[in-house]
Amino acid sequence: MFNLVNLLLVLIGFGLIIAIHELGHFLAARLFGVRVLKYSLGFGPALWRRQKGETEYLISLIPLGGYVKMQGDNPDGDEDEAGEIDPSRSFFNKVWWQKSLIVFAGPFANLILGLLLFVFGMMLPQKLEDLQPVIHSAAGKWAEVFAPGDSIISLNGDKVIGYQSFLLDLYQAEAGKVVLQREGGQIELEIAKSEVDSLLKSLQPQAKAIVGEVFTGLPAWRAGLTRGMEIVSVDSVEVQDWYDMRERIMQAPAGHVVLGIRQGEEVIHKRIDLQDNLSGKEDSRMIGIKQELPVQELKRYPLSDALKYGTLSTFNFISMQYSALLRLSKKPKELKNNVGGPVMLVSMSQEMGQRGLSSLILFLGSISLILMIMNLLPIPVLDGGHIMFYIIEGLIRRPVPYKLQGILQRIGLILLVWLMIFAFFADISKIAYRLLLKG
Repeated sequence: MFNLVNLLLVLIGFGLIIAIHELGHFLAARLFGVRVLKYSLGFGPALWRRQKGETEYLISLIPLGGYVKMQGDNPDGDEDEAGEIDPSRSFFNKVWWQKSLIVFAGPFANLILGLLLFVFGMMLPQKLEDLQPVIHSAAGKWAEVFAPGDSIISLNGDKVIGYQSFLLDLYQAEAGKVVLQREGGQIELEIAKSEVDSLLKSLQPQAKAIVGEVFTGLPAWRAGLTRGMEIVSVDSVEVQDWYDMRERIMQAPAGHVVLGIRQGEEVIHKRIDLQDNLSGKEDSRMIGIKQELPVQELKRYPLSDALKYGTLSTFNFISMQYSALLRLSKKPKELKNNVGGPVMLVSMSQEMGQRGLSSLILFLGSISLILMIMNLLPIPVLDGGHIMFYIIEGLIRRPVPYKLQGILQRIGLILLVWLMIFAFFADISKIAYRLLLKG
């Protein structure tokens, strides 16, 4: 269901992300004594402007970013500048590392914002979803300790609500006294700290083949799968649980699978294309679903834990994105399946908003981090491209010829515009495909 409040919050959030990015450039420029002429949110004709000191602040018509205009950032001249030109305050006359830091400050500001949003989001009440603390299987020596169907009742005297929360609490504990429910009786286990890592890698919880989440834009979403659907077969082979279903999907010989889905008393079949999983194991494939997590718990992390988990989540997210970009560079044909434009962002924001304010803030934090990552790509016209020019300048002890910079930046701009158009039409095609199949 479309929610205008969520959309408004997301638009405000996007504006904040852009403002903080440009603020990073602005503050770094001021730090190194560069005169800042304009600070604009958006491009094109000004909707609002105000002169304060030597800087003009603007809100412009086209909300696709922003810019900071500095004295000397155009080597061909500052014909639009007002007042006298002070060479000592020109961006052009700063040394290469100062120019690099001024440009880097924008993406760095997005890193700090993303980290703060992750921490703040975790301090708010979150609806955590988890699996039942019931054992599906155990490997190695733990197969002699745990049996399929064992229910984990308590850890160190505290009631266990979900499987993932049990693992986290066990990992943090100095030692673990675990109580299991088995065939009407109870079994007590002592888990030493030195054995926790081994145990975490050996256990699997029970997980039914029921869809809990469908990721926007991916094949399952395009095919019309929704939360709560029970998958009973893959390519006409009956599946017993989530693990069985996942293995059959990943090992499917064709480029698609046919899922049998129970709807009431009937079983319907849906053909779903497989897509390379750029965030998973090498050469793995997916359809874009997550298992049902039936246990729900409202949790709020204290500041110390929020700082810890927010920081870990930030750098894990960045690592995953760079890993996915590396794989995408090796498989450019997957670009159409992994690029998302404004339509997908709005759709995803609606889903996050339905989960609560915390999820929406974490989503905005991830967008800020993605903006940092994309801006640091060494593509002329992006911040990473400018930094590349300045590093080369430091190595060869003279600026890269401005004519060459101009040519490369025009190419980069054309590439960027093409990518934005491509992403927009990719969004439309995914939505049209989903509506066609649902119809």
